[in-house]
Amino acid sequence: MPTILRLLMSYGQNTNSFSKPVETGKEYTVDITDTGRGGDGIARIGGLVIFVKSAKAGDKNVKIKINSVGSRFATAEVAAGSTDTT
Repeated sequence: MPTILRLLMSYGQNTNSFSKPVETGKEYTVDITDTGRGGDGIARIGGLVIFVKSAKAGDKNVKIKINSVGSRFATAEVAAGSTDTT
């Protein structure tokens, strides 16, 4: 099959084959490295930016629960029982 025909046939299909390093509903332990414009803490897992509600820059070993995963970032909240914030 000619290359141009393959390209046209794939138009509109999901070309984002990048697998996200986090999943909605799962918990992870992170360090909060920055604060976003909205006041949320910012962490990163595998290069993906995660906005963490009620966290602040400098918090270490924070257990978070992922609320949503988008194409460029994820949102999360501090998980119940996460007491290692500083």
